[in-house]
Amino acid sequence: MGLRERILADTKEAMKAKEAARLSTLRLISAAIKDREIAARTEGGEEAGLSDADLTAILSKMVKQRQESAKAYEEGGRLELAEREQDEIKVIQSYLPRQLDAEETRAAIDKAIADLGAESIRDMGRVMAELRTRHAGQMDFGAVGPVVKDRLMK
Repeated sequence: MGLRERILADTKEAMKAKEAARLSTLRLISAAIKDREIAARTEGGEEAGLSDADLTAILSKMVKQRQESAKAYEEGGRLELAEREQDEIKVIQSYLPRQLDAEETRAAIDKAIADLGAESIRDMGRVMAELRTRHAGQMDFGAVGPVVKDRLMK
């Protein structure tokens, strides 16, 4: 079962179980996917739909948006809204691949650098592209970038 089918099945299940918060988040996910499909059709006339990698990118973006919102709510003293954002993050993350821990991330960076034969900071773009291909949705590339840069400057 693909990611899209899983989301659809879970939406139906949440409706039957009357899980309002989960259902709301799943509907937000479906809306974001439909928006992206519409944008893809108008851009290039794609009829095939989105791949699981595209869906993972959409979900990762949604998590990042909610993390930023939760932080803003906490800073503004709106803890109930921050908690709602955190609940949405948990639901969305259940559809993302498992995040690599620090050791696995370091090993993935080392392997990408070794496989590409990267030796200097000029190779950073190639290394980051390779990591995105191999580990889409499994690591925070904003945090990985400085680590890759540090490794290539040695």
